[in-house]
Amino acid sequence: MEIFPAVDILDGRCVQLVQGERERATVYGEPETWAQRWVDEGADGLHIINLDGAFGHAQKNAALIRDLIRKTDVLIQLGGGIRSVADAAGWLDVGVERVILGTLAIRNPEAIRILAEEFGSRHVMTGVDARRGEVVIEGWEEGAGDYLAWAERFEALGAGSLLFTNVDVEGLQQGIAIGPILALLDATALPVVASGGIASTADIAALRDAGAAGAVLGSALYAGRIQLRESLEVAHAER
Repeated sequence: MEIFPAVDILDGRCVQLVQGERERATVYGEPETWAQRWVDEGADGLHIINLDGAFGHAQKNAALIRDLIRKTDVLIQLGGGIRSVADAAGWLDVGVERVILGTLAIRNPEAIRILAEEFGSRHVMTGVDARRGEVVIEGWEEGAGDYLAWAERFEALGAGSLLFTNVDVEGLQQGIAIGPILALLDATALPVVASGGIASTADIAALRDAGAAGAVLGSALYAGRIQLRESLEVAHAER
């Protein structure tokens, strides 16, 4: 299983939110400093989210993110503010390994097929952000239907992987809820990267043993409750 430290960017700063709420942001400093730290500690890749993009300002932080891509020689999966096929293609062209399609995948599912055919499925990751079993979009403000049904549809359209974020536990640092992840793994053959609530190496071991392809570390990592090197050791251990 792979480990992806989150580098969430808001107003040009590296932050962590609680439950996706902008007003509950903890600011940690320069995104480049944190990205380089995680790379130096051996991260399998970086999970970069343009939070300003997710909140409707797609071009904000774009230059900063392009600079991060150039300076870090590591796999990058990127989301936030990708509202069109052209947006996604532009990021893939500058070196992003996987674009994360969230609201776009729901509003225009055909975008998945177009991008998969042009760039290859492995470069297309669809976001399955779920609250109480329902996909939520537009900054987690709007419900869009059953998360398992959407996952199955994304797979049929040619997505190469899924990013599952359990909004119910995201940012709370109280541990994962394994049930929804197990249900998703049972519903699809796609690799699933899990996010939300990961607060200990026990959570990482549970995800590894369940068959998750990866995990995103966010709030607990920045708060020092979990260490990257220890997390990598657990994630890379044999099931």
